[in-house]
Amino acid sequence: MNSVILEVCCGSADDVIQAHKAGAHRVELNSNLFHGGLTPTIGELVVAKRETGMKIMTMVRPREGGFCYTDAEFATAIEDAKQLLANGTDGLVFGFLHQDGTLDFERTKILAQLAQEAGKETVFHRAIDVVPDWKETLDALIELGITRVLTSGQEPDVSLGTQTVREMIEYAAGRIQILPGAGITARNMERVIAETGCDQIHLAAHKAQYDTSVNNNRAIYYGGALYPPEDRFNVIDSDYIGGMVSRLPG
Repeated sequence: MNSVILEVCCGSADDVIQAHKAGAHRVELNSNLFHGGLTPTIGELVVAKRETGMKIMTMVRPREGGFCYTDAEFATAIEDAKQLLANGTDGLVFGFLHQDGTLDFERTKILAQLAQEAGKETVFHRAIDVVPDWKETLDALIELGITRVLTSGQEPDVSLGTQTVREMIEYAAGRIQILPGAGITARNMERVIAETGCDQIHLAAHKAQYDTSVNNNRAIYYGGALYPPEDRFNVIDSDYIGGMVSRLPG
């Protein structure tokens, strides 16, 4: 059986450090994983790269809630992409759609060319999971020279979309990489790999870390209406992911 690359979805420099410790082959660096991942800070990228030296793909997504952006949001994405490329990212992760859910070819082309001119990889993220015609979208992304696509097979959980992911891999026929992700765990990893025939997977596994600096006044909240606990945050569980890495084929 061919070897399989394991990419970890990270939300901080500490996440990248823990993913590296676990033996991950590649990471995708974001901020705000609660909302599906937004553009990380330059500081996160610089520290993560300096501390690990590993291959880091960085998200370019200016806000949560869809993939059809205002002119100012898209201009922000361009400037963020330029800064990420100038500060050592190994590639850009992005996705641009029209209001009807079809691919925004022109905006995708602009980001793709920025990365390609810098000799870096490009990833079209799970925006592909809401397009009306994934074959048509893949054809366009192949035309643009996109390196790979992150997908759950247009299902909420990739374990439910393995057949579509397999069809994507067969349709792509080596012209673009297909990276399955969303909902991969230690329990279903082997099944997802076997059913899709993939050679790489994308996942995250976090554990709670505690910060007691707020405990003097537990009535205070700094976020929105969800009011999550203020005395804890999540960080990649390197032991859990390390166990998964040890079971990969190859």
